[in-house]
Amino acid sequence: MAPGGGDDGGAEREVRHELAVHDVPLDRVDAGRLERGDLLAEAGEVDRQHARHDLHPRAGGGGGGAVGGVGGVGGVGGHASEGSAAYAAEVASVPEHTARLRIESLVAGGDGLAREASGRVVFVPGVLPGEEVVARFVTAKRDFARAEVVEVLEPSPVRTTPPCPARARGCGGCDWQHVDPAAQLGVKADIVREALRRTARLPDARVDAGGSVPSWGYRTSLRLAVDRSGRMSLRRPRTNEPVPLEHCLVAHPALDELVEVVRVRGADEVSLRVGAATGERSMWWTAPPGADVELRDVPADVSLGESAVVHEVVEGRSLRVSGASFFQSGPAAAELVVSTVRSLGGDELAAAGTVVDAYGGVGLFATTVVPDDGSVILVEGSPSACQDAEVNLQRHRTAGRAAVVRSSVESWRPVRADVVVADPSRQGLGAPAVATLAATEAPVMVLVGCDPVAFARDAGLLAAAGYRLDRAVALDLFPQTHHVEVVGRFERDGRDGRDERDGRDGRHESTCAHELGMGEK
Repeated sequence: MAPGGGDDGGAEREVRHELAVHDVPLDRVDAGRLERGDLLAEAGEVDRQHARHDLHPRAGGGGGGAVGGVGGVGGVGGHASEGSAAYAAEVASVPEHTARLRIESLVAGGDGLAREASGRVVFVPGVLPGEEVVARFVTAKRDFARAEVVEVLEPSPVRTTPPCPARARGCGGCDWQHVDPAAQLGVKADIVREALRRTARLPDARVDAGGSVPSWGYRTSLRLAVDRSGRMSLRRPRTNEPVPLEHCLVAHPALDELVEVVRVRGADEVSLRVGAATGERSMWWTAPPGADVELRDVPADVSLGESAVVHEVVEGRSLRVSGASFFQSGPAAAELVVSTVRSLGGDELAAAGTVVDAYGGVGLFATTVVPDDGSVILVEGSPSACQDAEVNLQRHRTAGRAAVVRSSVESWRPVRADVVVADPSRQGLGAPAVATLAATEAPVMVLVGCDPVAFARDAGLLAAAGYRLDRAVALDLFPQTHHVEVVGRFERDGRDGRDERDGRDGRHESTCAHELGMGEK
């Protein structure tokens, strides 16, 4: 949930790209909105990469995904930010106007795309391809408009009734509950294909639909608002208005229990996390300076504070995850991403002597996909995640070599590698990080992205750096929301576009970077 008014309950705002998971609102530019506004014409137009920070909102401007991290809220191209006073005035200035619209497709961000007779694009949330709707216009620009559904005249065969009571009350978190769960992954894969076609100019890119996590009860991390009564809440779409929450259908049952019974007064937000295998639970919060925070009915087993630790088990490996560190939406999501990265890494990853794990977090990939006798260099900017990664690597990498480098990827001094695995925040890599990772000269790069437009932009940047997209796999790690994970395999074409100096001049890494004392040196 973004303090600035993002939709809560979506995916990826908790840490980096997490909702609990991913999404640090970094420069208030949302690639999905650029795509919907038809403003992202060329790959690289959104090219600022931001260092990933801790989940805590005070550390780098926000957390990642809790159940609430749907899309960034930001002004683009001079337009008012949704939820702002300027936006409210803009909406109020639109004359009452409705129209029948035929939905052509869904675009990044989850909205439907339709066209007026004049050709102007209209973006409509809560619809499906092929549907005819009556929509009321809420914003109108010269080149595009936004509208809200008044009536669905011809529903899609995959339309279904949202089962969540909070959704009926206006919760903006799970914005795709109207889509049959069996159809969600296929629709998301189509959105990825369209992003690659439009943004990366790759009309024939291979995008496979890889798999989904369970539709309900999958979230092991939540970030929630607090209403005046002290009840944990989600938010209405594009506003800060809380929607009281008795239960959350996508939350792990151990967290749903806390939502039901715990009351918090004086805090702005509350973050909850559970280790699905261990049952460990943690809770921490943010509050205005000097606020007196009162907690009521917190079960005795819940650890308090952002340094509280839980453990998640992935492929039989127990991983320490601190409150401020990024982790996937749950262990099922982590295992699905790990298996996909391993598959796309192929023989090169299985036999790699040196693997660079960029944006390596707590060591999810370093402890699972890197060969036991290989070397891994984990590059991560979050102090909390680095501490967790050191513990996890010492526990699970008993052979080979491992180093944790506390640095942004852009500032890291690259070394030669056989494979690079990169899992950046929702903003993607951007040009500086692409240049750094390309300087490793790794024959294969596996990129994990949680925004299809940012992924497509990076595919274009990687192509310019000599890396061709071989294939991509769409994963549904956040069912009931529009969020989609993309994992792509990029192969180096042999060109060397680096400076004669080898691309390392002027780069530095934190003095906290060190090789862990394990295995053979």
